Amino acid sequence: MSHIQLSAVSKRFDLPTGTVTALDGIDLSVAKGSFTSIVGASGCGKSTLLRIVAGLERQSGGHVHLEGNPIAGPGRDRGMVFQEHRLLPWLTVEQNVAFALTGLHPQEIAERVAHHLDLVGLTGFAQAHPHQLSGGMAQRVAIARALVNQPQVLLLDEPFGALDAMTRIVMQQEILRIWQAERTTMILVTHDIDEAVFLGDKVVVMSARPGTVKTIIPVPLDRPRDRSSPEFIAIRKRIFGEFFAHAEAPFAYAI
Repeated sequence: MSHIQLSAVSKRFDLPTGTVTALDGIDLSVAKGSFTSIVGASGCGKSTLLRIVAGLERQSGGHVHLEGNPIAGPGRDRGMVFQEHRLLPWLTVEQNVAFALTGLHPQEIAERVAHHLDLVGLTGFAQAHPHQLSGGMAQRVAIARALVNQPQVLLLDEPFGALDAMTRIVMQQEILRIWQAERTTMILVTHDIDEAVFLGDKVVVMSARPGTVKTIIPVPLDRPRDRSSPEFIAIRKRIFGEFFAHAEAPFAYAI
């Protein structure tokens, strides 16, 4: 049985100008402990799909299951990292990571926070405030905060999109290291095809709005991956071909 299963999922938004169909007939299976990348044109519903899995949006039709149980809303079994770190500026790094931990003994909270700060390479920054961190460091705190509840699934919505090119590469390596250490099921939405191939076990290519799954391309490359290898380039070229073949409306209204 798949860890996450989406069956005939659709999503419609009622706007002043009329009804917009963002997603239509999404079928997708995600294996436990896998890393899935999702790419597609702007406005194809990638982020909406992720928010449905997170329970932040309710699908208009179809079914979404986690380990056979329907997803009806947010839960601690799913963590989410957004493009902006969304840290609370008046709290320290330690307090931001511990913010969602409730009902636990203070010592367990302290141990979990310390473990996850070490996991993201921020031991020694527990008492810093967000304004004292670089963009990459702030995103590491956001990742630690999403993982501290020990979720089954980590959802990543363009988490490195606001970072400079070099920091983005470093953060890609960091999230891969964390995934290899924790084996949490991860789903990444990205516009960066190199990033999708570098991180994913498979790349889901979505059509322009209404978003559908047009192609799923496996990435059977050993890690760490060489972005300049012929095999990597061949997969990237195939995704580019599929992406542009189905990007009928690349400037469609973004949902």
